[in-house]
Amino acid sequence: MQNRFSKSGTTRTRRGSRPAASRLAQDGVRGPAVFLVGFMGAGKTTVGRALSRRLSLPFEDLDDRIQLREGKTIEHIFRESGEAEFRKIETLALRELLAEIRSSSRVVALGGGAFVQPVNAALIAKAKAHSVFLDAPVEELLRRCEEGPTVRPLQQDLKQFKELYDKRRRSYMKAAIRIETSGKDVDRIAAEVACSLGLE
Repeated sequence: MQNRFSKSGTTRTRRGSRPAASRLAQDGVRGPAVFLVGFMGAGKTTVGRALSRRLSLPFEDLDDRIQLREGKTIEHIFRESGEAEFRKIETLALRELLAEIRSSSRVVALGGGAFVQPVNAALIAKAKAHSVFLDAPVEELLRRCEEGPTVRPLQQDLKQFKELYDKRRRSYMKAAIRIETSGKDVDRIAAEVACSLGLE
């Protein structure tokens, strides 16, 4: 996964800096968390893991929580129940997660369609969590998806892929911060996120 961007080195929290959890809490964040949003192939999980190491915070992928909760892969849920049912499950999982992070800071990667759902974006905003949009040219996003091992139910040909990206991008742009990921290694992206949020 890290090779999708380029070589990644070891990440560390700066010496003498306050832990990210305490800095988030001091900022008055009710549910001190960083939510990474973006399209398929944006690197939300990869960057999320690097960011969690950098900030010494736990990491969670919402799709992993859903698969554990349902005992099925995302692909199977889509195939057996359809996207509408999956979105209901996704929102339930997000509600559970937000209830937990009221007392436990963490970095969270959302599935590509999660932040697009108005109810989910509203829940994250209500929790006063940080939202970060990881972006890249659509051709690069498709290449990353094709090179990765994950089966993505909504991944199609370039034309359909681009149409879905264009449709969702306006929702992603509602995130508090946008970070361009093209041509950057994972650690650099994580550093930019942390810096943009004032956590370093």
